[in-house]
Amino acid sequence: MTLVDLLAQLKKHLLMVIILPIITGLIVFGVAWFLPNEYTAATTMYVLSRSDDVEREGVTTQDLSLGQMLTSDVSTLMQSDRVKKDVAEAVGLQNLDSYKFSITSSTTTRVITLAVTGKDPEMTAQVANATVATVSQVATEVMQIQSVNVIDAASVPTIPSGPRRLMFTAVGVFAGLFLAVAIVIIRDMLDTRVRNGGEAEQIVNVPVVGHFPAINA
Repeated sequence: MTLVDLLAQLKKHLLMVIILPIITGLIVFGVAWFLPNEYTAATTMYVLSRSDDVEREGVTTQDLSLGQMLTSDVSTLMQSDRVKKDVAEAVGLQNLDSYKFSITSSTTTRVITLAVTGKDPEMTAQVANATVATVSQVATEVMQIQSVNVIDAASVPTIPSGPRRLMFTAVGVFAGLFLAVAIVIIRDMLDTRVRNGGEAEQIVNVPVVGHFPAINA
């Protein structure tokens, strides 16, 4: 099927090509509308190592590498079962399975950003702040870190961060459009009828020398 043939088939089934994406978009929007809102609380922290207290004339490459390694270790520690268990106990939850954690750390600084997403805005902010306090305590016990200092504490979010209902709806519309095009192509492939002289020439490899006119009874 050439592009011209495809466009002709889409024009022939234009009603389905229009209605099917609208139906799928409405279905996805209806499902997404009933999904509970999600809220994201973010906090930033700075990793302070014990070597920072030692007076030096300058900062060496080894110091920078050590700082970056400690930052990476703290980011990993923040996702450990021990930290999550202690945080859950601190905020009065059984577990943190319903919360999503997103941790971002730079390779050139010791600043870590933690974003926690949950369905309860107040509890989400509490979990984020409790995570910083807990990871600071654990890090000082098991790593060469003096403390993890809070730069910006997490505040209670007032605007939902998800779900992205409009994006889901757009995906549903495009999925319906793709489905409509696929149906048109499959129907054309399954249709073995000879509809014009050009198709007859392709099948029998013999030029068409004449046509019977259509006669309306």
